[in-house]
Amino acid sequence: MRSIKTALLGATLIAGVGATASAASADEVNIICSADNSLCEKLAATFEEKTGTDVSMIRLSAGEAYAKIRAEARNPQTDVWWGGTGDPHLQAANDDLSAFYKSPMLEELLPWAVAQAETSGFRTVGVYSGALGWGYNKEILAEKGIEGPKCWSDLLNPALKGEISVADPNSSGTAYTALATLVQLMGEDEAFEYLLSMGKNVSQYTKSGSAPVKAAARGEAGLGIVFMHDAVKQAEAGFPIEVVAPCEGTGYEIGSMSLIDGAPNPDTARVFYDWVLTPEAQNLMAETGSYQIPSNKASTQPEAAPKLENVRLIDYDFAQYGSSERRRNLLARWDMEVGAAAN
Repeated sequence: MRSIKTALLGATLIAGVGATASAASADEVNIICSADNSLCEKLAATFEEKTGTDVSMIRLSAGEAYAKIRAEARNPQTDVWWGGTGDPHLQAANDDLSAFYKSPMLEELLPWAVAQAETSGFRTVGVYSGALGWGYNKEILAEKGIEGPKCWSDLLNPALKGEISVADPNSSGTAYTALATLVQLMGEDEAFEYLLSMGKNVSQYTKSGSAPVKAAARGEAGLGIVFMHDAVKQAEAGFPIEVVAPCEGTGYEIGSMSLIDGAPNPDTARVFYDWVLTPEAQNLMAETGSYQIPSNKASTQPEAAPKLENVRLIDYDFAQYGSSERRRNLLARWDMEVGAAAN
């Protein structure tokens, strides 16, 4: 009975793009969400309301999510990992922690979302995208007579001592994207020299990737290195945040989604997976003040979302920097050099 109900529900959602809810219960699904908590809760509540599914959702940063899924590999407790930067999703695929799945929604997605699926061997897929940058508190910097930084090199300004907040790349996908971006921009040795120099201006390394710009918005830091859409969210909320795309160029994320191999509720997980690739589900991002670029071609791009065509993007190598070995080596070096210097 469970499999019949789930199959019927899946057919309803896929064929009707989620327009009508099934009266039958779809049992349960366990989700890790690595996006903003308000968006996570909205997705879970909407899916639960439409389908009768009992949704259990926890919010973890991308690095934390990967660590949890890896720790549970012999007895998976998670069905779907939604959101967070693509690199750890690719690492999970590389480690055979995620399951192969070709969604019928693939043909409706933008090329970069499909490319993410192909790179992973169809073990993950792109759900949104956004460029890396920062947001600075205009009032704090003006009071201190500091010109707003426009380039990565400007973050080495001694006047910014104690004013920069950035996350720890071990827990945060955002911070790992920043680390991988600088390595690709400068070369590895030069990037670590840069990070050590910038570290003199860093007040804290947070666990969450969006926390630095929230601290800047509250006046607890002058500047937060984040994805630009997270800075836009604070500016749109009325905080004195200026959003910056670095002049030298910057990396970007393909926020991704993965089904977990050996998941306890695989049928219901696929139903959720297909649904969140629909315009109906992706348009919830704008409703919750999330300003990423959604992956479905028919989704509505939020008006305030940073336009990627206006940002100098590097040719980010997702395959290399999403590989287990490359990621592990970079994080180990960060711990040994940058993290150790901060302690």
